[in-house]
Amino acid sequence: MSDTATIKMRSWLFAPGDSEKKMAKAIASDADIALLDLEDSVVPERKAEARKMVADAIASAPDKRRIWVRVNPLSGDWTKGDLEAVIAAGPGGVFLPKAEGGHDVTTLDTMITPLEQAAGIEAGSTKVAALVTETAAAMFTTGTYDGAPRLAAMSWGAEDLSSELGASEQRGADGEYTHVFEMARSLCLLGAIKAGVTPIETVQPEFRDLEALEARARSVRAQGFRGMLAIHPAQIAPINAAFTPSGEELAHARAIVQAFADNPTAGALQLDGNMIDRPHLALAQRLLAEAGE
Repeated sequence: MSDTATIKMRSWLFAPGDSEKKMAKAIASDADIALLDLEDSVVPERKAEARKMVADAIASAPDKRRIWVRVNPLSGDWTKGDLEAVIAAGPGGVFLPKAEGGHDVTTLDTMITPLEQAAGIEAGSTKVAALVTETAAAMFTTGTYDGAPRLAAMSWGAEDLSSELGASEQRGADGEYTHVFEMARSLCLLGAIKAGVTPIETVQPEFRDLEALEARARSVRAQGFRGMLAIHPAQIAPINAAFTPSGEELAHARAIVQAFADNPTAGALQLDGNMIDRPHLALAQRLLAEAGE
């Protein structure tokens, strides 16, 4: 049974669905979610074999809730077969690439529901995450995911978008994304918050530069993201560290909550020489809630 309320979503580690070794490594890792891939990392000739391998990996996993599957996009011919192969194994969720609006998640829901029923799985327990900026059309629909069934998270991607745009450059000389890709990141974040689901940062391809990875992860967390996609097991520890509140952060949040509890009619207060107001209280309460306090 899937219950995303009890599953952290800081780190999502991709593993190709046609590699038993890499899937086993992802499942055994400290990633919050092992993301078994049936899309880009599997060539058409190996799709059928990969489906069975992914289903077997899910079935033997000690905690199925943290095993998710990236299926192929609805715009192609593979999604139905992917779902038929893996849903009965009971994955925690399905990762939908190239989503172009909340209606695509609704379509996916109608495909998953009878498969859950046939397998005796609780209706709606298989959650969905959507990649929402991989096409030009998708960029205009990131605010349409409110109320989409099963939706638990939204992420964005630069690779497929750059391919569609014909863009040879995603980042400038400083390593930062150029304008259109920063816009994609922002639209994903805004759309996820609007929909009330978890915003997830995209991958960092330079998997050996862990210092830069952690710096970027901390930066996007400060912007509002709650987790990040990964392509290599070495990236998991820096991502988990970046998206885990420090003891100092938690102590400060508790102090803010206590200050307003002691002054319930105050709209603004001073704390440690700084002015705090009700938005600071809301942020502190959210941080503590996400930390399980």
